[in-house]
Amino acid sequence: MTGPANPRDRLIVALDIPDVAAAEAAVRQLGDKVTFYKIGYELGFAGGLTLAEKLAGEGKKIFLDFKLHDIGNTVKGGISSLMKIGASFITVHAYPQTMRAAVDARGDSDVKLLAVTALTSYDDADAAEAGYALAIRDLVRLRAEQARTIGMDGIVCSAAETSLVRDVIGPHMAIVTPGIRPDGSSTGDQKRTLTPTEAIRAGVDYLVVGRPVMAAADPRKAADAIVAEIVSAL
Repeated sequence: MTGPANPRDRLIVALDIPDVAAAEAAVRQLGDKVTFYKIGYELGFAGGLTLAEKLAGEGKKIFLDFKLHDIGNTVKGGISSLMKIGASFITVHAYPQTMRAAVDARGDSDVKLLAVTALTSYDDADAAEAGYALAIRDLVRLRAEQARTIGMDGIVCSAAETSLVRDVIGPHMAIVTPGIRPDGSSTGDQKRTLTPTEAIRAGVDYLVVGRPVMAAADPRKAADAIVAEIVSAL
């Protein structure tokens, strides 16, 4: 497994809120309970890139989840700009041309490029509606193989596909999984979820958790409970 030695670094809390001030308040409240944050479209487009740079400067790890996908030159430019912010992880959609452009832009930087195989809100019916001939598991397998060959650093996939992906990519690439839901929490719009314990035991390296921490009555306690699950599963 390629995850960090400190179990707390395996928890990535998603700042999926549209307000920078609220995100800053959440980070202050969580304090040293969380070391790694994900910023995606909702906060990023509301001024969150400035916050990302600030948090990176304060020693937090930042996952910029913008799932880039465009012509090669545009992807290269996007990766180059995002690297200046100090991100630890950046996502692109797992299309071969897109991944090649991202790897080219990364060069020898320490930033880790993650390939998004299939969104965790998708099931086979959603994939078919979008025009894919492959079932979700087959699509994930194909894209994981391509990501490994092209030189990506990790895969974003459902925890339910972890074993399949690990078989394809081997032990050295990271597996990052959104849609993690502790026991008793709502699955929301996610369709392929696992608990933190199930995910770690399946071979996931990093768990992305949003609402179960951010919407908890006591976010610090919720984060600690997930880290405790990670420790127990390891």
